[in-house]
Amino acid sequence: MTRLNLSIAVGNYDRTRPLIDGDVMIDGVDPVFMTLTPEEIFFRAFRFGEFDICELSMSSLTVKIAEGNADYVAVPAFLSRAFRHTSFYIRTDRGIEKPEDLAGRRVGLPEYQLTACVWARAILQDEYGVKPSDVHWVRGGLENPGRPEKIKLNLPQDVRLDTAPAGRTLSQMLADGEIDAIISPRPPSCFERGEPNIGWLFADPVAAAKDYYARTRIFPIMHVLGIRRELAEKHRYLPGAVLKAFTRSKDMATERLEENSATKVTLPFVEEQVKAAKELMGSDYWSYGFDANRDLLETFLAHHHAQGLSKRKVAAEELFFPTTLETVKV
Repeated sequence: MTRLNLSIAVGNYDRTRPLIDGDVMIDGVDPVFMTLTPEEIFFRAFRFGEFDICELSMSSLTVKIAEGNADYVAVPAFLSRAFRHTSFYIRTDRGIEKPEDLAGRRVGLPEYQLTACVWARAILQDEYGVKPSDVHWVRGGLENPGRPEKIKLNLPQDVRLDTAPAGRTLSQMLADGEIDAIISPRPPSCFERGEPNIGWLFADPVAAAKDYYARTRIFPIMHVLGIRRELAEKHRYLPGAVLKAFTRSKDMATERLEENSATKVTLPFVEEQVKAAKELMGSDYWSYGFDANRDLLETFLAHHHAQGLSKRKVAAEELFFPTTLETVKV
């Protein structure tokens, strides 16, 4: 059988390195890997469909599936997951002392439909009673002005979303007091520089995230792995082969983390962090697969629809190629 020569665009993560380095192979595939930033991958994938296999925004994929025009179909390999309590940055001189205080405030975000922002709004509503319509949203580039939404949106009428003034970035606006807060997967440069009156909403976001997980069992999914739909339908073995390989690559990465004779990460206390994660979340703390993540996916999809991002509520099964909804067990 001739091997498929396929382009694969993913982030340069420990969980993808075994694939990128050739330690793990995809059955029947001769890959051409590109390690790019998520922003570049998503823009090129959703605007132009440039890659055969690539990392995808959960939110953007859901928008396209709800519309019935998704060029990609997913496999349940979740390349990026993150607790989003670290994504809230505020002016500390505005009387914002708790999440409820964001009601009525001007809050910037890079794109309304970013997966991180969907989860952040879900946290605000479920945990603190702050609905999307309670906030005045301002969309703009975090560090570069003029960033557009990748996908056209049709938001509920009670949601106020303005565009940042021409030539202005969200980081500049927060530093100058033109907005009260930012929700972003990346920290704004004004926060990183330690400018006055800029801080986290949650004084200890790690403790807040651990408490959130202990109560909800939610470890938010940010990015999923997608395959061009026409390829998956033409080569029906491909989605299963891709899921198998990416799962093995992730498992190899976690196995390496646990080898403590010589630390694989250039950071002290890695072993202690792994132990703490397993104590809180179990041994499969970064799970792949549909069944293990069904409830979490349904929570995300319900919020995505309620926030007006998907015109209909997408069923969790719709995201994935059918042959990847279950895997072989020996």
